[in-house]
Order: sequence, then C-alpha cells, then structure tokens
Amino acid sequence: MSSIPPDLAAFLVEAKRRTYAGLDDDATVAAPLLAGSKQLEHRAPPYAYRDIYFGMGFFVGQETVSRDDRVIWSMSYSGGVGAEIKERDSFLAVYKFLRQALLGVSVEEPVRGPRRFEQAGMIYRNEAEGALDRFHGIETIARHDGASLYELRYSGGLLR
Repeated sequence: MSSIPPDLAAFLVEAKRRTYAGLDDDATVAAPLLAGSKQLEHRAPPYAYRDIYFGMGFFVGQETVSRDDRVIWSMSYSGGVGAEIKERDSFLAVYKFLRQALLGVSVEEPVRGPRRFEQAGMIYRNEAEGALDRFHGIETIARHDGASLYELRYSGGLLR
C-alpha cells in the first residue's frame, strides 16, 4: 500500500482554495493544454496542482498533483446542475454556493468540501469513502425544500 506524503493534504487544501473555490474561472490558465478546456493551476514546490475540465452545466474533469514533475495523485469527477436548470443566472447561483462550500475543504478531508454546508436556502452534502490514497464520493446541492439542484461524483487516489 502506498504511503501518503505527510504534506499532501495541506497542499491540496491550499491549491483548492487558491483555484476554483477561491477564484472561480479567474484562476484559468490563458492557454490550456487541451483546446476547449478550463485549466486551473497552483504551485508550491515541490508540488504542482492542475485541474482541467470541460463543460459548465454538466462538466467532466481531472485534478492532478505532481511532486518533482511526477504525477503522484489524481481525482476524476463529473457532474453539474440538473437538466431542468436552464437559465444561466440560476446555475451560476448554484456554482457560487458550491464555491462557498468548497472553501470549507479541510486537511482531514482534503478531496472536496465539508460533509455539510448550508447557506442562502441551499444545502451542500458530501458523502466520501476512503482516504486520500484511494477514495470515491458524491456531493449534492439541494434547496431546503429538498429539490435537487446539483450532483457530482468523484474518485481517485495515489498513483502507483
């Protein structure tokens, strides 16, 4: 079994707060590696974080962490707002709430957001299984009345 570098969780928390959760697409690299994608990056040697994704209403993507130019950790994800949410302002409001939830990422659970976050009439839930070396989970956003607004599934771990 792979051993988790002791500083990896802290780096992931910093990287996530300094990219999508903290800056939205303002953290996007001007010339992404893959045409049509959004690419977010953060570096704090010896680590480098990269998040590349496609789409908006429904999206797919992959996060990677490199140490000394070798990818050591990755997470793939897909999800988005419900198909019934068609107005741009509506799904932008859901994603604004999502970024607020994701700012709650912790060293204890550095993969996505906290287990639960509530604000502005919405509830974020994150159900994760496993540890940083091998995990999977689902995060959802619903209104307080229970109406589903968003769902994302993710999985990943240390590469070996």
